[in-house]
Amino acid sequence: MKLSRVMAKAAERLGHEFSDPALLVEALTHPSVGGVRDNQRLEFLGDRVLGLVIAEALLAEDPTAAEGALAPRLNALVRKETCAEIARSVDLGAALRLGRSEMLSGGRRKVALLGDAMEAVIAAIYLDGGIEAARGVVLRLWGDRITSVRRVSRDAKTALQEWAQARRMPPPVYRDLDRRGPDHAPVFSVEARLADGRAAVAEAASKRAAQQAAAGALLAQVEVEA
Repeated sequence: MKLSRVMAKAAERLGHEFSDPALLVEALTHPSVGGVRDNQRLEFLGDRVLGLVIAEALLAEDPTAAEGALAPRLNALVRKETCAEIARSVDLGAALRLGRSEMLSGGRRKVALLGDAMEAVIAAIYLDGGIEAARGVVLRLWGDRITSVRRVSRDAKTALQEWAQARRMPPPVYRDLDRRGPDHAPVFSVEARLADGRAAVAEAASKRAAQQAAAGALLAQVEVEA
């Protein structure tokens, strides 16, 4: 299979030459296209590959960090919004294959679609070239985010509040978004928001852990943008 010009350009920006171009086509095909292989299965795999690569990088970057410090950093780096930011940095949206409805509704700019596509592309690279190829692309694209996220404190809520106070902003606000799952294994979704409108969402098995994870994700976001 020969890639279209727009997909070939996307492969160049990703920095991986595909032995099996069909994998990239699948990774960039949204379910709205219909009747063809879409990127949902690759997204599932890519999420796990990304998590492994980022977890390894965090352990190497900070060999003495405890699990409690590493967890919010990992969440900040693999969450859908971060994946979408990376996708935008390589203009992945331009290469997405979308159904008519998604195209008309601005699907190329949607966070969820871009984040899913980025995860699917990571899986495609992994299947095409192995873990070393996937690791190389992830580490290059995530770049400084991996080192800057280290500044997220083990107590991310305290660190975020101190960050806001240092800039004469009100304390962050935490909002419960959702609770799902059975009573013995609930999943809580919480949003952390600053007065300037910047926000992050995270999920965890308790409200407290979800707040910490959301605070960590938001702190990583504002520090990267600083």
